[in-house]
Amino acid sequence: MNPLRCHDIADLRAAARRRLPRGLFDYVDRGCDAEVGLAANRAAFDAIRFAPRVLAGAAERSLQTSVLGHAQALPMAIAPMSPAGLLWFEGERELAEAAKEAGIPFTLATESMTALETIAREVGGTLWFQLYIWHERALSWRLVERAARASYQALLLTADTPVPPHRAFNNRSGYGTPFRPSTANIADMLLHPRWLAGVIGRYALARGLPRLENHPGEPKRTVLHAAAPETRLNPSIAWEDVRTLRGIWPGKLLVKGILRADDARRAIDCGADGVVVSNHGARNLDSACATSTALPAIANAIGGHASILLDSGVRYGSDIAKALALGAEAVLIGRPALFGIATAGRAGAARALALLAHEFDTVLANLGCRAPSELNADLIWCPAAIGPT
Repeated sequence: MNPLRCHDIADLRAAARRRLPRGLFDYVDRGCDAEVGLAANRAAFDAIRFAPRVLAGAAERSLQTSVLGHAQALPMAIAPMSPAGLLWFEGERELAEAAKEAGIPFTLATESMTALETIAREVGGTLWFQLYIWHERALSWRLVERAARASYQALLLTADTPVPPHRAFNNRSGYGTPFRPSTANIADMLLHPRWLAGVIGRYALARGLPRLENHPGEPKRTVLHAAAPETRLNPSIAWEDVRTLRGIWPGKLLVKGILRADDARRAIDCGADGVVVSNHGARNLDSACATSTALPAIANAIGGHASILLDSGVRYGSDIAKALALGAEAVLIGRPALFGIATAGRAGAARALALLAHEFDTVLANLGCRAPSELNADLIWCPAAIGPT
């Protein structure tokens, strides 16, 4: 599909739904348990209203901003997302190229299907790396050292996933980790021949089934294999791990999955340069509070002393403006970028970023702002309190 025919993220989502097997689309689109968290993320953004300034002379605007101390074109970065390589052949590379063209950072996931060195060597740009701490910590530290040697600039420690989440719909469809073939999901794939030939077919011709290229050992485990015991999620992760990472990681360090002000302060005390306010896209703990609800208290606790980013539920440029007005430096773009990749590869991801940037610019103009730095809480009308104070 021509992504230019998509006029908002909802259009890209609809196009992705048509192209992908149902089980794979659900893996990307849905949450966990009763999925109240998905609705809560959206409702929290929708509850925030603007109090715009008029006649402010905002004809000349720039979307450039500073994130983690570095200038970039937009207050956005691509979130780490392991399904990208299943939505499009070498989807991580496609996303990284779209991010580079847009002038924003790309975050590669631990569980990606393209090696971190390949992205650094063949794409470049501003690269961040997301880390899960495995059961065998030494293997995770070696992965961190690989990212440092490949000149990744920031490390995002995912702190909100000590155990695998329960997603009943994935268990039913077989589109979990690992993928479990069945008559139903094989039929599902056969009914989507463009995806099957364009993704699985191309992997099969190039190197076999998609593999977890950042995992240790050879041959690499494919999507049909469960994680090795030593690379399973580690439920014993603790603040001491942040201190350890601070000692071995030379770049910027963010702790991702923060929803409490006290945890944000603790992260900074342990050496982190900032936090990502995140509920993992409502995919892990269904009743976790919405990130835009948690953000103000975290901004009050560490704002001005550390970087604050936000993800989970961002679908419109207005969401970006709301996050920045409430104290975030930037947002991580997750599902919208995946919908773009699933629709048309790099061109689809570029369309998703362009749509969000255009919407954000329109909101800036209507708020009377000339730059992201002019967004602040004075432009927000809150019906009650947005989060604890």
